[in-house]
Amino acid sequence: MAAFTKQNVQPTFSPGPSTDLREGSGCCSCREKWIGYQCSCYFISSESKTWKDSRNFCVSHNSSLLQIQNRNELYFMNSISYYYWTGLSYSEEHHAWLWEDNSTLSQDLFLSLHPVNPKNCIIHGPSGSVMDADCGNKYRYVCKQQLI
Repeated sequence: MAAFTKQNVQPTFSPGPSTDLREGSGCCSCREKWIGYQCSCYFISSESKTWKDSRNFCVSHNSSLLQIQNRNELYFMNSISYYYWTGLSYSEEHHAWLWEDNSTLSQDLFLSLHPVNPKNCIIHGPSGSVMDADCGNKYRYVCKQQLI
């Protein structure tokens, strides 16, 4: 553990990700390169993968592809300036769009979700845009780990 001096107690702003515990995240502390928000930790990728490879990466880090549960979380995600995979996919068995945990999509979250092809997976993008894309395409992804 490093000794603290007056200098490194002062607020500092750095361009890179902080390794400190995230302030304002409520009841969570997240590991390095993960961002805390409302008792969840998020990993925002800088590389592109297929939906399946993205999902496998998240699972290997004890998390899942992004599952948006409420409007606050949706607004938080709208600040990302590129398209990324979510954990939403079409279930032939249930004839519905489901998150990875098999919960249904809240109807008021994605008002513009009218996918052309239910064989595709869902990407979320800047300013809340949502669309379907071939699951074999490569996009960035967001992993989410709930801490409670």
